[in-house]
Amino acid sequence: MKTPRIALLSLVLSALLVPQILRAQEAKPAPTRLVVLWTSGDPEVAHKVCLMYTHAAGKGKWFDEVRLVVWGPSARLLAADKDLQAKVKAMMADGIKLEACVACASSYGVSDSLRKLGIEVKGMGKPLTNYIQQGWKVLTF
Repeated sequence: MKTPRIALLSLVLSALLVPQILRAQEAKPAPTRLVVLWTSGDPEVAHKVCLMYTHAAGKGKWFDEVRLVVWGPSARLLAADKDLQAKVKAMMADGIKLEACVACASSYGVSDSLRKLGIEVKGMGKPLTNYIQQGWKVLTF
């Protein structure tokens, strides 16, 4: 008599618990990640488009992770423009990671200026390649 009851109890428990176990094991969606490649030396592009969007995307949590890469003429522009410097400092305070290409920054003589802003200045060829290979969304200004 105990065996049918145990079998019935096992069947009921399985029916109740298996769906919960399966839901817990479902794959979670991959994080959304954006890397913005800022290459333009145009101050209007920087102020009105690039930094505005990048900051909003990070602060507004439009992506799980947002990074800004300073590459090319943007390095020289950032080193010379106090308003842009204030904007990138605010972005960093809001959790957006900034990186800069050391080859570009060095060619403009601004590596130290960017480092003083708290920007990680390093070789960016491999990191950018990794972002692309890892499925990051890439937006270029």
